[in-house]
Amino acid sequence: MGEKMVDRVMRLMSNPQHIRNICTSAHIDHGKTTFTDNLLAGAGMISEDLAGKQLVMDFHEDEIERGITIDSANVSMVHEVDGQEYLINLIDTPGHVDFGGDVTRAMRAVDGTIVLVDCVEGMMPQTETVLKQALRERVKPVLFINKVDRLIKELQLTPEQMQERFIAIIASVNRFIDSISPEEFKGKWNVNVQEGSVAFGSAFNNWALSVPYMQKTGITFKDVIDSYQSGGSYKEIAKKAPLHKVVLNMVIKHHPDPKQAQIYRIPKIWHGDLESVEGKALMTCDSSGPLAFVITKVVVDPQAGEISAGRLFSGTVTKGAEVYLNRAKQHLRVQQIFIYNGPKKEIVDNVACGNIIGVAGIRAFPGETISSAPIEPFEQLTHIFEPVITKAIEAKNPADLPKLIEVMRKIVKEDPSIKVQIDEETGEHLMSGMGELHLEVIENRIRTEKGVEVKTSAPIVVYRETITKASQQEAEGKSPNKHNKFYFKVEPLSDAMRTAIKAGDIPEMRIKKKDLKLRDKFVECGMETKQADSVKDVFKGNLMTESTRGQVHLGEVMEMIQDMFEDVMGSGPLAREPCIGVKVTLTDLKLHEDAIHRGPAQVYPAVREGIRAAMMMARPSMYEPIQTMRFEAPLEFMGEISKLIANKRGQLLDMQQEGEHITVIGKLPVGEMFGLSSTLRSATAGRGSFFVVDQSYDKLPEELQGKIIGQIRQRKGLKEEEAVEE
Repeated sequence: MGEKMVDRVMRLMSNPQHIRNICTSAHIDHGKTTFTDNLLAGAGMISEDLAGKQLVMDFHEDEIERGITIDSANVSMVHEVDGQEYLINLIDTPGHVDFGGDVTRAMRAVDGTIVLVDCVEGMMPQTETVLKQALRERVKPVLFINKVDRLIKELQLTPEQMQERFIAIIASVNRFIDSISPEEFKGKWNVNVQEGSVAFGSAFNNWALSVPYMQKTGITFKDVIDSYQSGGSYKEIAKKAPLHKVVLNMVIKHHPDPKQAQIYRIPKIWHGDLESVEGKALMTCDSSGPLAFVITKVVVDPQAGEISAGRLFSGTVTKGAEVYLNRAKQHLRVQQIFIYNGPKKEIVDNVACGNIIGVAGIRAFPGETISSAPIEPFEQLTHIFEPVITKAIEAKNPADLPKLIEVMRKIVKEDPSIKVQIDEETGEHLMSGMGELHLEVIENRIRTEKGVEVKTSAPIVVYRETITKASQQEAEGKSPNKHNKFYFKVEPLSDAMRTAIKAGDIPEMRIKKKDLKLRDKFVECGMETKQADSVKDVFKGNLMTESTRGQVHLGEVMEMIQDMFEDVMGSGPLAREPCIGVKVTLTDLKLHEDAIHRGPAQVYPAVREGIRAAMMMARPSMYEPIQTMRFEAPLEFMGEISKLIANKRGQLLDMQQEGEHITVIGKLPVGEMFGLSSTLRSATAGRGSFFVVDQSYDKLPEELQGKIIGQIRQRKGLKEEEAVEE
């Protein structure tokens, strides 16, 4: 063992067959971080007695205080099976629904995930969300059933009862995997006890068992129960069946290496030409091919500046190399390359593909694709839920304003599921996040880590605008010099189309060249072939097509039309809120012959006014975000909970009773949900809890439309009323 950890990691990095990139994922408090600590202890990186209490992975102060993991941390470790050494790159992810953005981004970098399920609570809403994210990124799951010590100590079950409990959990996980797994993996990605893709154990007490391991060593569940009951130390089991050994054996056997995984993952997450040089290098994970590196997370380090962590999909990255940022369209130099060793970073000179690494000297955003020459960027990282709650934020001391703007920019890089808008005119800074806790944590970090005193407004809900019928006639937009005219029609998008865009079957992007696969998808969703060919832009659940004839100069102004289409979809006609489910068709245009008279200054206003006018004719209305919640409480509070849902304009979908407990599923408008946790606590004497299951948009009731639109317009400083044409 004389060899240092870093040197072992370095040696294995260049052999893709011996690399596994994995992450942990689970519902909040099902024990992910404690689990990760034990894996580290096994790899000899922290002391065994401290494991589980040390929470090495929670190294932000606010994580240690709250006892929850907020960011995802990276580690690399070495594990030996049958005399072969393997390098395991592990990302620990958060489980709280407000921090789901980090989970999505971690999934892009890994090929396999360990799903942890608490054996007492079983499968929970957040477990379903992380499985959905994993399968959408083509990441293979294995299952770890945690907290088994609770079954023995608290519930005192017999081995037979424990087995029933496990079978039920495994069946529910497999049912869920079957219902959402992609066609080609149906039945192949289920977890299976006999094959060993399921393990049981206790992360806190540091032991685990899987069927292959039991067969190999002859330890049974009876031994485990005996040692707990005889008052003997569970440390003996931890010696006989150490958690890291069992789990990492399972990972090495059941998770794919980068070479195997990229064959089926690349076509899903990269839309370039698979036959090109880059495409072939990506598919085969070729270390001598062109460079392709995707940033999944940016950390601002006080010493090294911005470190971009991510997955290297092809090529080799070397110190001092010049690289190209495909989304930001800039050339920059790589200053340092890091590999991870717990939260510590080690500097190295070059790294081959298939690894998860950090790079300094590149100022970029998560989701950026870095390469040596310009290539088609990777599909943008999308999250299942969108930010729904916004707060206005300002510096207490006006002198801190420039500092605050700098800090906000950094925060967006560290956590892209936060959206920040800086309104130059009103001087208002808007910060949108996934929920109240999310924004609270960020606010706290601005105060403590970045040292800027801020004050924030009460939370505001982000509404959506949409249209309810097709516009009768074309709307005309004229340019300021009256020489260019654009004609638009709008209609609501079909439900099939909306679902396909939301599920990610139709990527959100500008469509430059004809793409037959994409065209077939449009046709599947009920479009005519001719129209499917002329789709120009898909943007945040809206779509733009053109049906003009014989326009010579259309190509020159197309990008400007797309810019403004995206602008209007980002701030609609009613109250400048984002639009959803709108299909815009450019029907005709008249342009000035002279190119100088059809520049952006002329085209932008004309297109913007045209689209807005068309939408005003199509009976526009406001939609509000609605979250489907799952409440859990003791039976006697059944009435209280249904009263609570009714008071908040909610609707009760389902109520089930299990023994002394009830589970209620209801839909609540986000606008009524502020302070929900404290209301629920007081209604159920502190014994109720709730989780977000799903999120959608529903029409705001007629009687509230005018009032809400008025409030938003007033807040944004717009003219009070715009005439709506019926």
